[in-house]
Amino acid sequence: MSLFREFIDRGMIAQSTNAEAIEKMLDNEKVTFYIGFDPTADSLHIGHFIQLKIMAHMQRAGHRPIAIFGGGTAMIGDPSGKNDMRRIMSVEEIESNIAKFKRQMSRFIDVSDGKALFLNNGDWLRDLNYIQFLRDIGPHFSVNRMLTAECYKSRLEKGLTFLEFNYMLMQSYDFYKLYNDYGCRLEFGGDDQWSNIIGGVELIRRKCQAEVYGLTFKLLLTSEGKKMGKTEKGALWLDPEKTTPYEFFQYWRNIDDADVINCMKMLTFMPLDEIAVYEKMSGSELNKAKEKLAYEVTALIHGEEEAIKALESARSVFAGSGSSENMPTTQLEESDFIDGKISVADMMLKAKLAPSKGEAKRLITQGGVFVGDEKVTSFDAALEHSAFESGEIIIKKGKKTYHKFTI
Repeated sequence: MSLFREFIDRGMIAQSTNAEAIEKMLDNEKVTFYIGFDPTADSLHIGHFIQLKIMAHMQRAGHRPIAIFGGGTAMIGDPSGKNDMRRIMSVEEIESNIAKFKRQMSRFIDVSDGKALFLNNGDWLRDLNYIQFLRDIGPHFSVNRMLTAECYKSRLEKGLTFLEFNYMLMQSYDFYKLYNDYGCRLEFGGDDQWSNIIGGVELIRRKCQAEVYGLTFKLLLTSEGKKMGKTEKGALWLDPEKTTPYEFFQYWRNIDDADVINCMKMLTFMPLDEIAVYEKMSGSELNKAKEKLAYEVTALIHGEEEAIKALESARSVFAGSGSSENMPTTQLEESDFIDGKISVADMMLKAKLAPSKGEAKRLITQGGVFVGDEKVTSFDAALEHSAFESGEIIIKKGKKTYHKFTI
């Protein structure tokens, strides 16, 4: 099966500038392609992993990936999918984040002997002569057309700044630069990048009279059309210090039945004929599919050893023991206790099992919170300091979320 066909069969492709030409190129040539990553946080998250998996798929097929880190574009801020302007970041923060991105990506992408390139667009964007840039690049962009792009339309109501308006030109210039310097002829990205990718394709066509291509992949969405990868603690990070392997595993073990097969196709390297076996499952049988998904994705991100530990911990919890050394843990401080006690609601807030006391109260009054095997029936329920001296305390929220507390 061709690589392009596999992307289609996995339900990953959203849009492309010329599907037939791209498929032919991938089947018959060794192609240099690129994906951009703006370092707006100190870790990659599960949304980025879709792009990493695509890069790994492409590299295994003999193509050369370029990962562009937005040392320049992150100073502007991509308006795509945002209601408000992104926070302005310092150069130092951006460079620190890039260093962390590189370390994480190196687990998935082989950069030895030029098999892949990690580049920083700050190396060419930060020192641009603005007047010269406007004269060279500006004439090839129509303001009217730019304002119809989804990445700008969503920002017009609240106010699109001129700073953000430059973003499309910057990203398009990246493609132009990579085409000239590295022979890059294909840009990939999430579907929210479609307008920016089109900008680069058009810029190269106008300035170089050359045909290059763009292709976007579907975002990781639930069957209801909502973005996946959001937890009570925020994004589902690839950094184990921000999202532990156990929490990461549990996220996939607990997803809705309707999302399991799509996630298997998009996030794992499992053969499609193997996934087809799980696709036939229904009801309680789907728990096997969820466990397999959770194991495969955790092994890719954190390694097999951590995936096995997470699997064993999850099985222990689901079997009813409710205790594991790998379970998410919060260590309480003496200052957390008032008159020798701490409320269950405060414990939930500290562990981010609830975002507010109001939400903690709702969960408790609805009977969804347990301390050990005992249901918490009062919002004012509290535990004595002495209860922790003999060992750990486990709070269960709902049927599947467990959290351990120690002192």
